[in-house]
Amino acid sequence: MDPATRVHEAFLARVGAGNMPPVSGRAAAADLSGGDLLALFRAQVASRQLDRMARVLQSRGQGFYTIGSSGHEGNAAIAQALRVTDPAFLHYRDAAFQIARAGQMPGQTPLWDMLLSFTAASDDPTSGGRHKVLGSKALNIPPQTSTIASHLPKAMGAAFAVGMSRRMPLEAPEWPADSVVMCSFGDASLNHSTAQGALNTAGWTTYQGTPLPLLFVCEDNGIGISVKTPKGWVGDSLRTRAGLEYFACDGLDIVDTYKTARQAADWVRKRRKPAVLHMSCVRLYGHAGADVEASYRPKGEIAEQEANDPLIHTAARLMAEGVADGADVLKIYHDIWHEVESLAEKAAARPKLQTADDVMASLVPPARELPRLNGPSVQVREQMFGPADLRALDEPQPMNKLLNLGLADLMLATPGLVMAGEDIGKKGGVYGITKGLQARFGPGRVIDSLLDEQSILGLAIGMGQQGYIPMPEIQFLAYLHNAQDQIRGEAATLPFFSNGQYANPMVLRIAGLGYQKGFGGHFHNDNSLAVLRDIPGVMIGCPSTGADAVAMHRAAVRLAREQARVVVMVEPIALYPMRDLHEKDDGGWLTRYPDAGVEIAPGHLGMHGQGTDLAIVTYGNGHYLSRQAQARLAADGIDARVIDLRWLAPLDPAAIMAAVEGCDRVLIVDECRRTGSQSEALMALMVEHGRPDARRLSAEDCFIATGPAYAATLPSADGIVTAARDLCA
Repeated sequence: MDPATRVHEAFLARVGAGNMPPVSGRAAAADLSGGDLLALFRAQVASRQLDRMARVLQSRGQGFYTIGSSGHEGNAAIAQALRVTDPAFLHYRDAAFQIARAGQMPGQTPLWDMLLSFTAASDDPTSGGRHKVLGSKALNIPPQTSTIASHLPKAMGAAFAVGMSRRMPLEAPEWPADSVVMCSFGDASLNHSTAQGALNTAGWTTYQGTPLPLLFVCEDNGIGISVKTPKGWVGDSLRTRAGLEYFACDGLDIVDTYKTARQAADWVRKRRKPAVLHMSCVRLYGHAGADVEASYRPKGEIAEQEANDPLIHTAARLMAEGVADGADVLKIYHDIWHEVESLAEKAAARPKLQTADDVMASLVPPARELPRLNGPSVQVREQMFGPADLRALDEPQPMNKLLNLGLADLMLATPGLVMAGEDIGKKGGVYGITKGLQARFGPGRVIDSLLDEQSILGLAIGMGQQGYIPMPEIQFLAYLHNAQDQIRGEAATLPFFSNGQYANPMVLRIAGLGYQKGFGGHFHNDNSLAVLRDIPGVMIGCPSTGADAVAMHRAAVRLAREQARVVVMVEPIALYPMRDLHEKDDGGWLTRYPDAGVEIAPGHLGMHGQGTDLAIVTYGNGHYLSRQAQARLAADGIDARVIDLRWLAPLDPAAIMAAVEGCDRVLIVDECRRTGSQSEALMALMVEHGRPDARRLSAEDCFIATGPAYAATLPSADGIVTAARDLCA
């Protein structure tokens, strides 16, 4: 007998025979009425019947997801203990939570909504048929997918943003300033580095005295797929967390769970500090429909878990307290099943997504209706900058200086813009790009974070959801790899899996790429953008001059604010202080601060020269080196134009092909590695658009060395000249 049928028949038999477990305490002592108990039981039963139906639908080829919530239904009582306006970042076994919360808001149809999700119907109100997700805009449940702790950092960020919204109010915050942010996860996920980092960051933050109204909920069923959690591990691990208040409850007892969850939520709401609720529970049916639990778990252990079915425990309480008798309990159980059956048949017949355009429609969130920002008055701006910086605005400057001034201008013009990162405040960043900004705008808007890239990006995601425009900084490009899933699996997917209902705009600044002379080797000279380029919906900019950097950052902030985009600005470290182009003290790479309102948006390429012999397509440091090569090639009689891409994702094929039009030859200069670099996509673009004559010069497939060989594996001006001569011979 399959486990779903076995648990189902056991429930019917035990309730019918009155073979119920003992009940301790009274619901009234926890301020739960008989009506409350019935509502919670209905939510639990609805969740259970959906699990059963998910397996039926899969057997018919009509359903596509069978990781259920059976055994975890105690979380319905946690929903009862929270407000509907409290954002909830849910574990994938929390259907009962969502159903119970739906019961607190009139007009909700959770059974129908979830069945549409099970059957991948295009009118699924959460994801639009893209994935089976828990989530609801109306219920303040942002959708999560495979929540193996990856949602904890952004829940932490959301709690930080909620706390901050009291000190730095927003015109239209997503959640009230007195909210508690709830985030649930499993006991196995506790061991993930992402969970450890989020828990550590929560404690670290509260040690700073910063408000963080966050309630972690660890749902401990004692096993992760097939690997058991050591007995006592979860409690001992969570109980000793610095900065986190610990609460524990029995998830089989909805009264104990409700009472403890309410205590925990009230504690967090009153103190604005994080806490963790450790809910013990069981896992029924195995991990998912295809999981044969008996192959790795003793039958006696499975039977013991099934005997502790939370529905039986809740039914026992209903009967013991005189709220319902056995016949009433069975009627509720059967009635909900019949409703699920009827709705499932209709849901399976609903239309599905059909085309690539249908699926891709929510990759980019819809534009937002926002008032234009006028920026600060002349007097405020002059007072903020001071005489020295005002003079600098009128004189040619290197990128690091102009970018510092440009970021200050953006902070003045955009009240909701908040920066966060390692050492960006008092120190002003490793390269001084944010120097003086914390003194000007305060530590609440220029945040010195702890050393954890996952938490920095999670902070940004959560703040973006609340309504801020976060500008996190990753100190070096190689450090992003520790936290890339926060962009790949969380930030970029939120509009997609919420059908555009949720978004987390941000402008992520990363100091990166190569050519730093003898400094730091690979981890401070990283020439690979592949980790970012293949993430759908993410925009990547790479300025090479100071003026371009300011204008591109202006565009990036506007895209984040008005279109809720995730924009990554990769700033070439080697070009931060660059002053000269051809000779010492020629000042050939200095630029002037762009006028107010000047932006460089995606698709606006930089064109240097009108030569027709050769088009050099490049970006970043490659732009600098190509400009050096351009002058040397002119002396050889080769008239070249240098095309600076500026924006690397998405590429604009029409703009690129228009830029090379009329040139006899095309050379692509790419400072990233030959494998997985931009040059691969550009070469394919050239071939697809009738330019198979194009050639490329890229970096070797190698890490970067420290010392004199820092540029040995990278393109050089000499190499560009040689490649161009060969191509034009």
